[in-house]
Amino acid sequence: MNHYQKSMVFFLVAILVFFFSAPARAADGFTQKDRELLITLKVKVEEIDKRFEQIDKRFEQIDKRFEQMMTFLWMLVGIFTAITASTIGFAIWDRRSMIRPFESKVKELEEGKIDKVISSLRTLAETDTKVAEILRRHNLL
Repeated sequence: MNHYQKSMVFFLVAILVFFFSAPARAADGFTQKDRELLITLKVKVEEIDKRFEQIDKRFEQIDKRFEQMMTFLWMLVGIFTAITASTIGFAIWDRRSMIRPFESKVKELEEGKIDKVISSLRTLAETDTKVAEILRRHNLL
């Protein structure tokens, strides 16, 4: 056998030994270091799960607080709207109730003056024919 063939045989033997010894090593299972790593990993995953649960609870608290704030803001909007509407309504009612007596007083004064003016013109029409003619045209005599 030449050198090349010897190295090929050695290589094949090494591969066969490696493949046949692998199940023997795997049958043993994990090493102690592997087990410790898995336990550490499991503990870390549980800690992460607990932390996520805490974060979820905190988000629920924040959601509740946000709902409370929005409810409070809607209450403020309702109160402000009610105050504004009642103020406008009171202002309109006050103006109407304040103006009515003045309107009736002005009407009384105007009607009284108009009656006096017509009465004066009728008296004048007794002596002045032009005034009498104008009053007849407007059906005031």
